[in-house]
Amino acid sequence: MCGIIGYIGDRKACDVIVKGLKRLEYRGYDSVGIVTADGDKIEIRKGAGRIDELTEKLNFQEMRGNRGIGHTRWATHGVPNDTNAHPHTDCTGRIAVVHNGIIENFAELREELLRKGHTLRSDTDTEVIAHLIEEELKNAKNFEEAVRKALLRLKGSFALGIVYADEPDKIYVVRNESPLVLGIGKGETFAASDVPAFLEYTNKVVFLDDREYAVLTKDSWIVKNLDTGEVVEKQVQEIEWTLEMAEKAGYPHFMLKEIHEQPKAIRDAIHGNRGIISKVAEEIAGYDRVIFVAMGTSYHAALVGKYLFQRLAKRIPIVEEASEFRYEFEDLVDDGTLVIAITQSGETADTLAAMKLAKRKGAKVLAIVNVVGSMATRIADLTLYTHAGPEIGVAATKTYTTQLTVLTMLAIELARKLGTVDPEYLGELERGLELVPDLVEDVLTHEESLRELAEELKDKRDFFYIGRGAGFPTALEGALKLKEISYIHAEGLSAGELKHGPLALLEDGVPVVAINPSGKVFDKMVSNIEEARARGAMIISLSDREELSRVSDVLIKMPEVDELLSSIVYVVPLQILAYHLAVLRGNDPDKPRNLAKSVTVE
Repeated sequence: MCGIIGYIGDRKACDVIVKGLKRLEYRGYDSVGIVTADGDKIEIRKGAGRIDELTEKLNFQEMRGNRGIGHTRWATHGVPNDTNAHPHTDCTGRIAVVHNGIIENFAELREELLRKGHTLRSDTDTEVIAHLIEEELKNAKNFEEAVRKALLRLKGSFALGIVYADEPDKIYVVRNESPLVLGIGKGETFAASDVPAFLEYTNKVVFLDDREYAVLTKDSWIVKNLDTGEVVEKQVQEIEWTLEMAEKAGYPHFMLKEIHEQPKAIRDAIHGNRGIISKVAEEIAGYDRVIFVAMGTSYHAALVGKYLFQRLAKRIPIVEEASEFRYEFEDLVDDGTLVIAITQSGETADTLAAMKLAKRKGAKVLAIVNVVGSMATRIADLTLYTHAGPEIGVAATKTYTTQLTVLTMLAIELARKLGTVDPEYLGELERGLELVPDLVEDVLTHEESLRELAEELKDKRDFFYIGRGAGFPTALEGALKLKEISYIHAEGLSAGELKHGPLALLEDGVPVVAINPSGKVFDKMVSNIEEARARGAMIISLSDREELSRVSDVLIKMPEVDELLSSIVYVVPLQILAYHLAVLRGNDPDKPRNLAKSVTVE
């Protein structure tokens, strides 16, 4: 949540910053601010609202100077308003700070600063940072030392951008539990919460680790350890994404573009992991105790992973929300435990906390992640990348199906290592997985009929999604997509749970979306569909079996696919349906209210 973009070079800083902030909009925000510096003069313009609106209202393009920092704020301390928008300054107005994260001890620091005579104007936790630096500067030998000493007093998570009027050739950036990456150009240097913010200018990046800060000039960068002040050697990496990959390419929304990119993304996930999946399976084959940790859509992928591991590798994993893991599993994890962490961004705060706990307890940690160089990849012992490319829409689509693809490959290879399933069937399953991108392409050709269905459903208030086996996580994910972007109440349920309470909620015309591919639970699902139909529900079935039209108001005909691969294919029409419902209801599916792409605070 929140976004930072910093620049120092020869370009007009405000132009670079506004473009960068636009590319960070997917992170979610309620206010915007920019600080630029022209020589030893700094200027700040900020306010609550959207970037386009504020650019026109505040005339960001008039701001002078070749260095500066921009910020999109997601309110944590203090309501969204002009005063609480970042940047924040000290009493002198010479130090400006932007901040992502939460300062847990800000209340006591604020009281201390007030006693010392500082005037704080906002309700934010961020403002104390500027005043702490001001206070430390009274006795420090230079500004860098004042910054470091001030930050050592902070408890919590923070990514920071800092401008000091009296150092006209530098900007400072800091990372601790909130993402920050440097962009290294020719005669210019960038810093941002995510690579797309500066990808137009450079694909050479340096990923900061926790408790590291960087001093940037237009021609140089240096990274140091926050606790010791010692220089840290960092590797410059090249990002393979192009700017075009992060643009809409003619689609009305990023989400629709990313839904249609899934065949390619799944192929890339398969091809990108062929060379490493066997080695990873070999490394984890000896672990009987397996725990998946994840949040949101990645949690649903973990549930599919559990199903695959049970059916193929004959392992019985635990799936735990990462936010609960470190409170419930602290005494249950040891060096005989394998923890598989699934996170699209690699920066999800709860998942990172779970991974760190697992590492402290001696567990082996495997990360399944999309973003190269993200924090999760640096904590983990082993990493599998999903190779989905940049995903800008807040609601996960291609990152989910590529997570499922990687989990399927891993479960197949693990079963092969353990000898738990007939090798001939494993070969068939691998060949079937190779065909999944083509099956998804087939599903995408039915978008117009799904849009017409959305027209019929757009005024419904409640939806229920039901499934069994691998269809249950698909039901959960379908319901989540609908909630996220259309703001319609939806519940995902295990179909067997219907008669244990939820049937009481069904009434005439309530849509029940049934996930029912051919397989071992097909007939049981038909019985559950009949139960819902008898209560007057509108039945929308997803199946490869034509006979379901007998008990369904709408049958979304799906291609034939092995039950173990069905999760990848069957979620796609649910994504499309949610997308069109959101658009028909006047919502922006790329920027759903109250949500952010990467949840970097707990």
